[in-house]
Amino acid sequence: MMRGWRRHAAAWGGCMLAWGCGPSPSPSMPEARYIVGEPYQMGSQWSYPREDFALRDSGLAAVALDRRAGRRTLNGEIHDPARISAAHRTLQLPSIVRVTNLENGLELLVRVNDRGPSQPGRLLELSRRAGELLQIPPSGGTQIAIAVESGPSRALAGALPAVETRALKIDAAPREALNAERLPDLPGTRVVALNHDARPSRAVADLPTASGSADISLPEQPWRVAARPGRLMIQASSFNNRADAQRQAARIGGRVETLGQGRRAEHRVRLGPFASAPQADSALEAVLRSGVSDARIVID
Repeated sequence: MMRGWRRHAAAWGGCMLAWGCGPSPSPSMPEARYIVGEPYQMGSQWSYPREDFALRDSGLAAVALDRRAGRRTLNGEIHDPARISAAHRTLQLPSIVRVTNLENGLELLVRVNDRGPSQPGRLLELSRRAGELLQIPPSGGTQIAIAVESGPSRALAGALPAVETRALKIDAAPREALNAERLPDLPGTRVVALNHDARPSRAVADLPTASGSADISLPEQPWRVAARPGRLMIQASSFNNRADAQRQAARIGGRVETLGQGRRAEHRVRLGPFASAPQADSALEAVLRSGVSDARIVID
């Protein structure tokens, strides 16, 4: 299995470096850099970036509407809708993230290098190509799960110049193994040899990286895992004090769910489930208007 994935990694070697194919940026343009960033407001919501190499989350996807390549992402890379990339509100940039379409089981490695989505209630904004490979329509609204791949993401953090003091690092949590099967090649993908018995996690372990370089190869080949669509919920605030949670729940028409026991108990306020993304969006808009600025859509 290991030999198969090493052959797979070697096959990517020449032109498959993540940003190595196609025209290179002008030497006079600023280089890509590693960035976390300060708190900022996008639309009606504030976001608080932080370094997190163990992030796992779920929500709804958006797909970027821009059709032209050339604009700079927040960390100085060049956005190209034909490449596999994404935007996230708080993650360190760049990061390598595993994105799973929960509705059809397609899974893909994506490079997160910008801030977004601007639409409240959306977890990740995919480039046009990433959306195509995951079979997410341009209108978005598809249920997804994301998980930061710690090793490649830390490699990027170490290879790129940083523009700020880095936040506290968080160790990655172990990920459960997933069985996978190879899918038929999609139009426009680059064909590489795969070991059909390999698991997706092996692809991450064998990602080729150049010493001292931020180039990491990402295959344009999704994997298939079990589809597991869930219930659409609104996650409002979380409290240490149950009485505070009950007051918020009464104000917004939610309920209190308690995780843990004793002093470590966390009381979170939730609404739902909702039958569709538009219904969840309408409920989220109402909760945000009520002053709960950290409310978001999650998949339960």
